[in-house]
Amino acid sequence: MANVDSAVSSSPGERDLEQLAQDLLNLTRTMVQELRRDKSAAVNVSLDCTLDRDLGFDSLALTEMIQRVEQHFKVHLPQQIIHTLETPRDFLREIVRAGSALVASAPESHIQRLSLGEADPAPDQVRTLQEVLAWHLRVHPERPHIYLYNDDDQLETITYADLHRGAQQVAAGLLRNNLEPGQAVALMLPTGRDYFDSFFGILLARGIPVPIYPPARPSQLESHLRRHANILNNAQVTMLLTVSEAKIVGQLLKAQVPELKGVYTLDDIRQEDPSAYSAAITGEQARELDIAFLQYTSGSTGSPKGVILSHANLLANIRAMGKVMQVDATDVFVSWLPLYHDMGLIASWLASLYFAIPLVSMSPLLFLTRPQRWLWAIHTHRGTLSASPNFGYELCLRTLEKQNPFEGLDLSSWRAAFNGAEPVSPSTITRFTEAFACYGFRPEAMAPVYGLAESSVGLALPPLGRAPLIDRVQRQPLMNNGQAQPAHAEDSEALQFVAAGQPLPNHQVRIVDEAGRELPERTEGRLEFCGPSATSGYYRNAEATAKLFSDKWLDSGDRAYMAEGDIFITGRSKDIIIRAGRNLYPHELEEKIGNIDGIRKGCVAVFASKDKHSETETLVVLAETREDDETVRAQLRESITELCIELMETPPDDIVLAPPYAVPKTSSGKIRRAASRENYEKGEIIKPQRAVWLQLLRVSFAGIMPLLRGKLRQSADLIYAVYCWLLLVIIAPPVWLILALLPSPRLARRLVSLASRMLLKLSGTAVELSGLDKLSKGMWGSSNTEQRNCILVANHASYLDGLVLLAYLPLEYSFVGKVELRRNFFARIFLSRLETKFVERFDLQKGVADARDLAKDAVSGRSLLFFPEGTFTRIPGLREFHMGAFVAACDAGAAVIPVTLRGTRSKLRETSGFPRRGGVGLIVGDVIMPEGKDWNAALRLSDRARAEIQKRCGEPDLAT
Repeated sequence: MANVDSAVSSSPGERDLEQLAQDLLNLTRTMVQELRRDKSAAVNVSLDCTLDRDLGFDSLALTEMIQRVEQHFKVHLPQQIIHTLETPRDFLREIVRAGSALVASAPESHIQRLSLGEADPAPDQVRTLQEVLAWHLRVHPERPHIYLYNDDDQLETITYADLHRGAQQVAAGLLRNNLEPGQAVALMLPTGRDYFDSFFGILLARGIPVPIYPPARPSQLESHLRRHANILNNAQVTMLLTVSEAKIVGQLLKAQVPELKGVYTLDDIRQEDPSAYSAAITGEQARELDIAFLQYTSGSTGSPKGVILSHANLLANIRAMGKVMQVDATDVFVSWLPLYHDMGLIASWLASLYFAIPLVSMSPLLFLTRPQRWLWAIHTHRGTLSASPNFGYELCLRTLEKQNPFEGLDLSSWRAAFNGAEPVSPSTITRFTEAFACYGFRPEAMAPVYGLAESSVGLALPPLGRAPLIDRVQRQPLMNNGQAQPAHAEDSEALQFVAAGQPLPNHQVRIVDEAGRELPERTEGRLEFCGPSATSGYYRNAEATAKLFSDKWLDSGDRAYMAEGDIFITGRSKDIIIRAGRNLYPHELEEKIGNIDGIRKGCVAVFASKDKHSETETLVVLAETREDDETVRAQLRESITELCIELMETPPDDIVLAPPYAVPKTSSGKIRRAASRENYEKGEIIKPQRAVWLQLLRVSFAGIMPLLRGKLRQSADLIYAVYCWLLLVIIAPPVWLILALLPSPRLARRLVSLASRMLLKLSGTAVELSGLDKLSKGMWGSSNTEQRNCILVANHASYLDGLVLLAYLPLEYSFVGKVELRRNFFARIFLSRLETKFVERFDLQKGVADARDLAKDAVSGRSLLFFPEGTFTRIPGLREFHMGAFVAACDAGAAVIPVTLRGTRSKLRETSGFPRRGGVGLIVGDVIMPEGKDWNAALRLSDRARAEIQKRCGEPDLAT
């Protein structure tokens, strides 16, 4: 759909210009689709996308695009424009200049104003949530945005115009009550029309929304007030919007929060005629770096902290999640999640707003009392996307077991069932998938995810259409040394962890030890992350912000390991229990205890408590039960003890059987283990007195052993790294000197190969080789004495890649490297003696010429080795391939041989300078012959080579 300035669109020439621009965008989309691995993914192309960064054009692709434009529009473009083309708009400008007959009248001002893009989702150019709503209001104001189920099951439809009108009325009321820009306004409202209007009303009035949750039970009113008073004081909230039933709570809060000037209902605040304030409620002055809202962490550990989320953070997160899940306007999101929680607010509502997909919203209370309504809403509205914490799927399973109110249910439209916000149970996802398969639910729809408020909401999503991965690891190595070693199928004691997906595009994740050094794959440590969705810190809390950051990295507070690009969460850092030097994971034991008859499922907390007498940690199990009979309670304790011994090889030091609601939970239903421990140590939970001196004696050194073991591991790692660098210092200088003096490149290559093998061997690096026999002289069916040319292409993961290739590839070949390497004296001498070919990356015209020269070298019989990714980063994954190697292979008719490297990134990551112990692998694939000499033949060759490498490299595909 075209959006053109009204003063311009009236011109006949401009209408021609629109059609010309649309044809150009269609041509560009086709080109981008050919370059991308995932041919089914939607291609979002606008006139202002950058050709290299946004669309992935390298110099050869740009050359091909110029040829297609000339052929399609029948124009001749000057050769020098290859230096100036940065966007499709630049192409449009050159087409108009080269072919005046194409457009009746197209001055530069018309070209500059022209805006063509997709009709439904907000364009990439919007910078704030206010701009997102304004864009929809201009394009399709009467399009349904929200279908809201009220408590009486009546369905209310809210359009974009309705939302804007209601938000303006709230904004006018806030301004009338003297809200100033940048002041915080708390929202203590249930899911409903008032919440939607209030949130955007605060934004339009240039305030900062602060979502908080209403009191759940009268018995918890005191703790609720204490917690919310801390939040409101920290945020310096000036107004509180709530329902009439909660005004008394608001007044009590007002007495504890000096900045809080008023407590209002929407009837108090809403202005039916906002015209008097219309100039102040446009939201047009909002900037992308302004605070969009404050998300107070749910408090599963420690005191609540206000996560600062800017408009830029939110939109980056929403766009990244939408890209992975290929969201478009045909989707329908069904949600019961509370809007005061980030998963309900951002992932459900604001993402639906951005992508212009209908949101079917219902109250969390409606779901909790009748879980089947969630699934029936997906059936009725043909929902494609929905989300829930793990317990939501468990509630549906219990409902199915009790009464099965699902006859006629059809879940076949559900393509992504997100499961996150709390630990994902392997048992739950397996049982839910199996139980609802007969209702059309597909295994690949279940999508375990990982996120946190500090990353807006999402940090990792699984690849679209992949069934959940459940990793079974050996219990003892993980508990003792943090090694997530795969377990055999018959291992009944194996721990199970669900893959939470791979980092979002443009986001990074790493696993580090206590010293902050990055750990290799399948080693457990602290999960750190960075990316455009990451918060700038905690609101008015410099101390907590300082603890959050380590340079550019943010500490998630979670422990995890990575395997083949996937993240596996093992628990919260502060919740891990250390006994006798072993790490114990409470969530597994909590789930098993919750399955005991008589124990309330989901109401069990397992934590470590410091014993006052021995100063060691004791293992405590707090479990809710309604049983009063002492015989039954004794049996429950015995069952819990047996489970502890079975899973952890140690009995609990204390078992507390408490009445219902004794286990503290967060607003999203997660167990608050830290709060449970605090209540226990204060004696606020009635517990039986037990002698625990035997258990205390056994774990008296529990705090010393893990510290000692960790220090020993760190020392060993440091010694190994220093040893490797010493090897390099000893071996490299004499090799470089001899290399510079050797008269023959063949002798130079042999010397470097021997030195590389020596370095790998002395460093204890085991090298697994496979397929080297495919590089024999007779591999093309020629005589043993004939050597034909080929193009080798390898994935690029580390500084070690060249070392491994030089050490073990038997074929004589020349590296193809970036021209910047010639600027370093030592690198230039070394690489030149190995007959390296240098190519230009940034001068597009020179880069095309270099590619043609390489093709001539290949024709002359010289074998070449390319890293088609062009560079490498610390992020695991196979990047987009540049086309130079494959165009050269097609031009020369040369065979392409894919070479896969494994383990080098984990052994020495970019910028780390800290080599780690571990082996590497080198796998030579089958010969691939080109099937033509044109661009499409080069694309097919690239796709086949990439598929071979992707299959063996053990890392995710970052190009999809």
